Amino acid sequence: MLRFLMMRILSAIPVLFILSIVTFVIIQAPPGDYADFIRSQLMNQGGASAAVAEAQAEAYRQAHGLNDPMIVQYFRWIWGILTRFDFGHSFFYNKPVSTVVAERLPRTLMLALVCHILASLIGITFGIIAATRQYSWIDSALSFVSFLGMTVPRFLIAIIIVYILAFKLNVQEIGSFFSPQYGGAPWSWAKFVDLVKHIWPVVAIATFGGLAYNMRVMRGNLLDTLNAQYVETARAKGLPESAVVLRHAVPNALHPLVMYQGVVLPYMLTGEIEVAIVFALATVGPAIVGSMAVGDVYVTATFMLVLATTLIIGNIIADMLLALLDPRVRLGGEKA
Repeated sequence: MLRFLMMRILSAIPVLFILSIVTFVIIQAPPGDYADFIRSQLMNQGGASAAVAEAQAEAYRQAHGLNDPMIVQYFRWIWGILTRFDFGHSFFYNKPVSTVVAERLPRTLMLALVCHILASLIGITFGIIAATRQYSWIDSALSFVSFLGMTVPRFLIAIIIVYILAFKLNVQEIGSFFSPQYGGAPWSWAKFVDLVKHIWPVVAIATFGGLAYNMRVMRGNLLDTLNAQYVETARAKGLPESAVVLRHAVPNALHPLVMYQGVVLPYMLTGEIEVAIVFALATVGPAIVGSMAVGDVYVTATFMLVLATTLIIGNIIADMLLALLDPRVRLGGEKA
């Protein structure tokens, strides 16, 4: 098992390296940088002429190495990560990038993990119900729910909910995790309830999409498993249908679903980011969009690298769980 794990980790290292290069190049591809943002700000505020604003922008480029070739900027950034675990300095937030990541990434991971757990539990349960009642009205209703969750864009659902909350229900505290009285207060049951009141739309929307995918995969897997010969043998022995399904069919139907979690986890993470942008929550999504808009390249590149690492870790965990459930996967990886 240790060798299987080490092989997965070693194979992830070149993927991260290539991904960091591609991400850095794509981020730098559009014309302009943070110095251009400073110049436009100075000119829009009316406090400097075009020449003065351009001079200040050029001085900023020289001071922060923005005039250096892209390859020099990349290796300076990646060398700082490898040698000092330094992700650079954020131009826009005027603080270390690691501080910006530490403030926003835990919130994103917390929301994504909650959505992932709920989507897995509810989706697997709905998939079992739909498969054991194939072609019934329950199967049709759950399949329709799955169809909506897989086809309707999450940002569209988020926009509709924001409209309802803001203009129909007159909710004032959209875009925050807590009410003002709980912002700096110590944790308590009342603060937890207040948190749930603020984040339930994000959790509900992201969970809805993941639930649909999990339910569809579980339904298909279980239908295939219920037609297997060993399941028919279990029925022939006189076992109750519930025992046949839960003890024989469901455990084997979970094998492909466990591997599928490596795909669902990134889906849940991007879903949370997508919805958080609409709700303007202080998570990774708005930070990425904001940093890209002003040319804060190190913040954008670091967030993309950290998210990629998180997604790779999720896939490794899915591989390990599948190897624990099915020794053939583990033995095959060790032989390779």
